[in-house]
Amino acid sequence: MRRTGRKLLAFDRRLGVRWVAGADEAGRGSLAGPLVTAGVLFDYARLRDHAVRPLGLLNDSKQVAPDEREKLFRAVTRCASRVVVQVIPPWRIDGDGLHRSNLRGLREVLAALTPPAEACLVDGFRLGPAAPEHTAVVDGDEKSAAIAAASIVAKVVRDRAMRRLDALYPHYGFASHVGYITPRHSAVVRERGPSEIHRLSFEARSYAEHAAGLGS
Repeated sequence: MRRTGRKLLAFDRRLGVRWVAGADEAGRGSLAGPLVTAGVLFDYARLRDHAVRPLGLLNDSKQVAPDEREKLFRAVTRCASRVVVQVIPPWRIDGDGLHRSNLRGLREVLAALTPPAEACLVDGFRLGPAAPEHTAVVDGDEKSAAIAAASIVAKVVRDRAMRRLDALYPHYGFASHVGYITPRHSAVVRERGPSEIHRLSFEARSYAEHAAGLGS
């Protein structure tokens, strides 16, 4: 595996400050389960020499295999000065809207890291004036170590939660697809209807046949 962490760490160091916070989310495109936002704070005065080695394989969570994500999760939690997670349940997403829920979650994790964060980086989104001063970085989880670390934390926390929820809702296959749309997931939802943890505001064909049956 390529040691991508060095490039990502260099991006953050070029900001010229000691404390860098990154924020990212997992589950924005999911049909079921929570949205998870995460913030990670790195102290670049401390992350030197042997202290930074565990982050050598750090990368965007989508580019990392599940077993490697678990290893990186442990590396991030050891190396970060602070890690903050927000879990936004499906009912809140349905009530407030996905985009608004996502922005609020990202704002809140950054606010929890500021101060001491001197630079706050977010993957892709401007979060509005209520957020701490921040920079939106396009494809930030492939450029910044702090954002990539947040993406790893959010993804691992969410995947673990979905695997636990699989025991409560065994018919839907959450352990394999963790709530995202797959042909099997869609077929089960059409047959059985959505569970309590499905997002009813998510307009998807997965719900179409069930809704038609209720109306007949």
